[in-house]
Amino acid sequence: MFDPVIILIPIIDDFTMIADFNRPILSIDSGTNILSIALRIDGQTFSIVEDMGNRQSEYLLPKLTDLLKEANTQIQSLSAIIYNQGPGMFTGLRIGIAVAQGLSAPFDIPLIGVPSLDAAAFLIQDSPYVLAAIDARMNEVFYAFFDMQQKQRISEYRVDKVENITLPENINPDNIQGIGNGFTKDICNISGILTMPCANDFINCASWGNYPAHDANKASLLYVRDKVALTVSEQLKNNKKV
Repeated sequence: MFDPVIILIPIIDDFTMIADFNRPILSIDSGTNILSIALRIDGQTFSIVEDMGNRQSEYLLPKLTDLLKEANTQIQSLSAIIYNQGPGMFTGLRIGIAVAQGLSAPFDIPLIGVPSLDAAAFLIQDSPYVLAAIDARMNEVFYAFFDMQQKQRISEYRVDKVENITLPENINPDNIQGIGNGFTKDICNISGILTMPCANDFINCASWGNYPAHDANKASLLYVRDKVALTVSEQLKNNKKV
């Protein structure tokens, strides 16, 4: 079992900035084929959630422009920009962080990266433990276990085939709730829902104060694996199993 990693205590360093959640906050989630953008101003949330397939780069900025017009605000008025830090769809994540950095740099707007698995787990805080699992393609899932009572992540962020996932020690599976689009298959006999977080949920998760804000140069993605596609031989091998 891995040593628990407390996720309520932010890591403070010389590069940490301050984000004021009482001022306008923008959130971008492009980690799946669903493009989600949210803008929270004075307690009101303006949002866009649309299936863009692989056309995130084409639509993200136009949709963001529409959202800013609807909310009658401008980029320079933002206190922070939150982005999906991953894991997730590699190309979409790269587009999301690039747009966030491009918007942040001219106005020195703090950026906050929130891991997608944390945002998913945040959706069901009433469960003692949560297994968040996201489709990683190649017949694998990204996953992590969380202790929601202690507000701790109790495993590393990992990627593996469903059949290789094992439970943390001394935890009854009946006390674990699963969430995420990785639950299209049974995982450790845990009951799971296919719900995924959207940009608004990333704001809620970030508002815990658990995630440090940095300038555009310090923004980064969470890489759980380097390999992003199967080789031809691996694809042929998998096809034979079907």
